Amino acid sequence: MLLNATVSPSPVTNPASPTASRKDEHLRININEDVAAKGVDAGFDDYRFVHRALPEIDLDDVDLGSRFLGRAVGAPLLVSCMTGGTEQAGIINARLARVAQSRGLGMGLGSCRVLLERPDVLPTFDVRPIAPDVPLLANLGAVQLNLGVGVEECRYLMRTLRADALVLHLNPLQEALQPAGNTMFAGLLARIETVCTELGAPVIVKEVGWGIADDLVAQLFDAGVTAVDVAGAGGTSWSEVERHRIDDPVRARVAGAFGGWGIPTTTALIGARRAVPDGTIIASGGVRNGIDIAKALALGADSVGIAGPLVRAAAAGDAALEETVAVMLEELRLVMFCVGASHVGALWSDARLARNDGTAV
Repeated sequence: MLLNATVSPSPVTNPASPTASRKDEHLRININEDVAAKGVDAGFDDYRFVHRALPEIDLDDVDLGSRFLGRAVGAPLLVSCMTGGTEQAGIINARLARVAQSRGLGMGLGSCRVLLERPDVLPTFDVRPIAPDVPLLANLGAVQLNLGVGVEECRYLMRTLRADALVLHLNPLQEALQPAGNTMFAGLLARIETVCTELGAPVIVKEVGWGIADDLVAQLFDAGVTAVDVAGAGGTSWSEVERHRIDDPVRARVAGAFGGWGIPTTTALIGARRAVPDGTIIASGGVRNGIDIAKALALGADSVGIAGPLVRAAAAGDAALEETVAVMLEELRLVMFCVGASHVGALWSDARLARNDGTAV
């Protein structure tokens, strides 16, 4: 699939850095290759809603409005952190920003590390003029905190992007598989705590698709994070993405062995909610449609992130992306109607979600 390049960011003038080149490869592979997890799924198909033939609400009563980082949003759907740093990525980000603005959705940017290396790529990340009203998330690999990036650099990213919060993403397996990856993860929790204490803005920690176990979720909240995105297994597998990039056949085979690695999204979500009953939990990883969004909300998520389906739709153009989001939100609205939930909170408190095997949720 090729980008329908109807949106052109300002030109990037400096020669591409290794980080920027890798971003283009990641984007191309995610759009064109099968990078879905192999042998593990997100777990949403293990659950079903119990249909209410008499919902006792009108369809017009259903309100998708929610809150994210203390702000009103049009729906509990987060355009997850995806890309930036190259011309192609700039096109994708502009399209994602337009749909986020039109639908009132929170939006995360791809890893902004390249901005610290090459400030000239800012136009590929700078979506605030396009989406002035949405909660916007800057994003940085947490491991960079062990490699010389400190609170001041995090503040620079926030200020430059006019972001509302900082996402620190965790990706130890990806870094271990990636050629020249950064694998210095020792002592990182303390550095995350320092950022939470000193940044002066909300900090969100997320995985990239292998999940966060409940004990670490609790530790992260103890360290001061505002929210955790469990980002479980079952959607895009970054070991599969890296497998497509690796030239060495031995390393490629190693990467292939991890296609089924990780904590399924629903397992991670349930564990996170039990670990921090009052914490803000985002669920992402293998969310395919509005029914999955509803299931994630019913299992305890405050917001639900989607990346892969949106980036592929964005690659096809604005119309395809708008249609994809419209379909997801209408599916969510109809689920809420058919279970008698007039507002998003009622999905968790009132809706009847059942396991397919008959055991209690």
